[in-house]
Amino acid sequence: MIQYDPHQWLDHFFDIRGSLVREISGRVALCVAWAAGVVAFHQRVHAVGMPPLMHTLLGLALGMLLVFRTSSSYERFWEGRKLWGGIVNETRNLVRGAAVHLAGDRALLARLTRWTAAFPWAAMHGLRGTDGLGPQAHELPAEAAEEALGAQHVAMAVAVAMTGCLREAREKGLISDIVMAALDQNIQQLVDYLGGCERIRKTPMPFAYAVHLRRALVVFCFTLPFAMVETFGWITVPAVLAVSYTFFGIEEIGVEIEGPFGHDDNDLPLEDICETIHKNLYAMAGIEKLHRDALPEGL
Repeated sequence: MIQYDPHQWLDHFFDIRGSLVREISGRVALCVAWAAGVVAFHQRVHAVGMPPLMHTLLGLALGMLLVFRTSSSYERFWEGRKLWGGIVNETRNLVRGAAVHLAGDRALLARLTRWTAAFPWAAMHGLRGTDGLGPQAHELPAEAAEEALGAQHVAMAVAVAMTGCLREAREKGLISDIVMAALDQNIQQLVDYLGGCERIRKTPMPFAYAVHLRRALVVFCFTLPFAMVETFGWITVPAVLAVSYTFFGIEEIGVEIEGPFGHDDNDLPLEDICETIHKNLYAMAGIEKLHRDALPEGL
């Protein structure tokens, strides 16, 4: 995610990165070239102008479709952020409670903390279609970490390991059944939040809606020169540039943010969130944090 100051216009007004200009430049350039050809044909060969009423009505309907598209996409983006906010809160609550109740067994507390810190990293990798347990992977029990990475669902394997730590604490008499149930509720919440993220990732915008909107956009932008050429002449070309840039840009924004868990410039900063969780949990549990840059790549 690109960080910026919304009050400073000039700081980002001319930025290319993250503005989707590259993504839509081909479509916009094709519309502009087509508009220039229509104007040239109209003025030198044969009049091809048409009444603008149809485009006025179509533009209203298209605007409503685009508003719905971006609104739905932003709702998915914001829900994803709320779900990851829940992951932050529940990991903190789990280790906060464990730091008190497991104070008598520092080794067990450290193991639970490391598995808990690994959960968001495993969730992030799972949402991106990769595998990993984060920078603390080498601190986990080697055999258990390898088993988790080989599991069908890595994040769920991590959650099972977390519950295993609570069970061990219960067997040692460190916590009661009630305390174990309370702490395990945090793990259940983490699994629920991950399920919500997976629902967003695996449920794209309905195919029919996306196809119909794009067809309508293409028809509107490529027939727009015919509705403007008689009135505007060569001004039609920059006018089509402005309209196509606006409409294709709005549609591409919806595409960009509807899946917020990837690597795009406008996606959620999941690495930063995971690193924040990592630091917070290790600090609460009193575990020395190794510098991330010193860890092996690809964890």
